[in-house]
Amino acid sequence: ARIHDPQTGEPMFRAFRPLLLLPLALLAACATSSMVTGRVRPPIDPAQVRIYNVPPPGGFEEIAQLETQSGALVYGEQNKLNSVLSHLRQEAAKLGANGVLLVGTENGQGGGNTSVGVSGGSFGSHSYGGVGVGVDITPTKKYAHGIAIYVPNPPPQEPQPAPTP
Repeated sequence: ARIHDPQTGEPMFRAFRPLLLLPLALLAACATSSMVTGRVRPPIDPAQVRIYNVPPPGGFEEIAQLETQSGALVYGEQNKLNSVLSHLRQEAAKLGANGVLLVGTENGQGGGNTSVGVSGGSFGSHSYGGVGVGVDITPTKKYAHGIAIYVPNPPPQEPQPAPTP
């Protein structure tokens, strides 16, 4: 037997669908923050934002300090790094920066914990017992810090090496 909403006649599970998706959205979300320190420009496409490991030649204008982290369900070191670099690009693009000077990355704490619980008791003439094991497979997050910058004359892109078969 299904339970129906008395007002609409719809099955009740439809009313709770958005609530079921909320935890997934929260788990997938990641926080990126920025502190504006210079002149913000009109937004650009994140694909136009370059990541610099060293200051670009010819100078640059600082726009903002950026901090971000990988998502809660991102596994693998390369995937975590790609995630934080993508978030830095997106935030910089919103501020009109055409570059991000990468200050550094670090790994967060946690993940990979195991817990064991044991319980028991009695009810009347019956006794019961139980054992539970919990394993935390949540990956550690990666954090990144950068400076959103505007480079007036960006150097030409270095060609990417061809993949080897």
